[in-house]
Amino acid sequence: MKPLRLRGHHLLCIHGFRGMGYSPSFVEKMWEIVNDVRDEEKDMPIQVVVALDEACFSCPHHGESTCQADPNSNEHVVSMDRKVIAHLGIEENEIYLKSELLRLTARKVRPDDLHHLCANCSWLPYGVCKEGIANLRAGNVQQK
Repeated sequence: MKPLRLRGHHLLCIHGFRGMGYSPSFVEKMWEIVNDVRDEEKDMPIQVVVALDEACFSCPHHGESTCQADPNSNEHVVSMDRKVIAHLGIEENEIYLKSELLRLTARKVRPDDLHHLCANCSWLPYGVCKEGIANLRAGNVQQK
């Protein structure tokens, strides 16, 4: 099975995703990814990257190799990717089982950690990301 390429910070986004997004195609692709990750019956390999991933290519703001939402957006998302990867104690470009990444995230990430890990993210004020992490830590998997 080919690994799912997922940005470091998207490892957190998937838990709070509720269908908001940058475009209908992005939302559709993100739901596909989120449903695969939230499916407790399915384990799969995930390659953790600091680069455009499967979700990014459905976003209207992607360039050839960088996020181009605004002049600082790529630097911002790369920073979030690296912070999440370091916080989880994993390696960029390595492949992990989804189950392993979920256990690490549930153990190592607290809702209030998002203030640092996701600083200045436009989605953070909605509170869904903190709620998603709290649910993961409690063992509750959100479904679509």
